[in-house]
Amino acid sequence: MGAGSYTVVAGAPEELEAGWLVTDESAVVTDMPTDTSAPAESTASTVVITGGTAGQAAEAGSALAPLGFRLPGWLPSPAETEGGVRWFNPGSVDLLFLVTFSTGDTTSYTLYLPHDGDPYTIQIDLSSPAAIFVFAARVLLICQLVSLITNLFKNAGSIKKVLRPIQELAATAAKLNQAERMSPEELRALAGKLDEINATHLDQRVSVSGTQRELQTLAQAINAMLDRIDEAYRSQMRFVSDASHELRTPIAVIQGYANLLNRWGKDDPATRQEAIDAIRAEADSMKELVEQLLFLARGDNDSMHIQMEMFDLTEVAAEVLKETEMIDHTHTFAARWEGAVPVRADVGLTKQALRILVDNAIKYTAAGGRITLSAGVKDGFARLSVQDEGQGIDAESLPHIFDRFYRTDESRARQTGGTGLGLAIAKWIVDRHGGWFEVRSWPGVGTRMTIVLPLAALGGNAEDEEEQQSA
Repeated sequence: MGAGSYTVVAGAPEELEAGWLVTDESAVVTDMPTDTSAPAESTASTVVITGGTAGQAAEAGSALAPLGFRLPGWLPSPAETEGGVRWFNPGSVDLLFLVTFSTGDTTSYTLYLPHDGDPYTIQIDLSSPAAIFVFAARVLLICQLVSLITNLFKNAGSIKKVLRPIQELAATAAKLNQAERMSPEELRALAGKLDEINATHLDQRVSVSGTQRELQTLAQAINAMLDRIDEAYRSQMRFVSDASHELRTPIAVIQGYANLLNRWGKDDPATRQEAIDAIRAEADSMKELVEQLLFLARGDNDSMHIQMEMFDLTEVAAEVLKETEMIDHTHTFAARWEGAVPVRADVGLTKQALRILVDNAIKYTAAGGRITLSAGVKDGFARLSVQDEGQGIDAESLPHIFDRFYRTDESRARQTGGTGLGLAIAKWIVDRHGGWFEVRSWPGVGTRMTIVLPLAALGGNAEDEEEQQSA
């Protein structure tokens, strides 16, 4: 090996088998001392120091120390004979195997030294101090690269652990965007992950472009969730505004008649009776509006009690039709029953939804017009329809008829006394029973609204089932 040259070879030193220490092809292999403290197999690194004195060997030891090797501060003199094995314990360091051998005019030392990391085989020429420095620097660089790669593998689990909450947030946000109803515990968990959403900044969105695929999924889920929250917030604001407007009108009427009575109407029997009738009508209207608002509020707050039981939808529809014919003599009513239609639902809420459809048909059908109720089974679902001969609904209004306080004709709504909440309540009821609405309307001809519910088998479990359903 020439001056200033060195070689770094990765790998473990030669194995020790059956008490023999294999050093170098030029070394004479001799039997090792039988000491119980000596390891039977060496996993330490090998340092081959070529062409140097004991002082230079110590200098090499100081250069190799940062690499994790522990060298003694001195080396013994070379053996007199060619080859040989010496047992060496420097005291301040762990037990070392020291082998000395001679190759021509150059004395070489082969040291088996303890090492804190993976084993290396290192050859270094002590004739050049600069070579030692360059050697140490390069070995340090190699060790750092190996350590970096090792840490990457070791920290992979930590990285996954850090990303797990983000993945859970993405999954939770995606679940919130779906039709599944979340439990209060899940909502509280989501609230803990999204600290606060300012209602005045709901128009802001997370940037999706330029991000990694995993974070794109998260950003898209959050943006979709913010869209729904924004729409819900705006809907709530419209609801509050419309409710305030609806309550303001009857309050103004009541206040006006009260002032009329206070000034001079109380002495006029006709005026007094007119005021009483108007105040009573407006009070009834306010009562209906407040009851509908409370119904929707209980539904939204998950406090609506629903009693599920088996019954025939045709019988319920016949009861509602009979009640309507007793109080409305200005329209013609017809029925089309196709036999028993078994469903499992809340009887009271089902009647309420059907009455809302019938009341709407009466309001928007001129006197003498026909209103037809039908019940039957189609495609494995129970179907209950109310068809009128009213003015119909235009295509632009159809997507909004179930919105709260939505009216297709404001002037007619004021005449008929509608609140704009009836169909919203009917839809809430049908949704909570796992059903849906089908609406067909022909402007100038009429409208048919159909409630579709899951069909139940008669003769099954006849016991009533009470359950508290989430809104």
